[in-house]
Amino acid sequence: MPKGKFKEAEDRLFHRVYVCMNCGAKLRTDSMKVRHKKAKCRKCKHKDLRPMRKRK
Repeated sequence: MPKGKFKEAEDRLFHRVYVCMNCGAKLRTDSMKVRHKKAKCRKCKHKDLRPMRKRK
């Protein structure tokens, strides 16, 4: 298993789906673009995104 990866934590997240922290819009993008601040929200053009969590 790669260092720093937890299967239980990854199972709670949608892969490649992020939520804008400013307006709450959902978008699908690559995680490297989010880390390097190259992805932005389509609605408000904000660059602060968080991973979308699955509902219980």
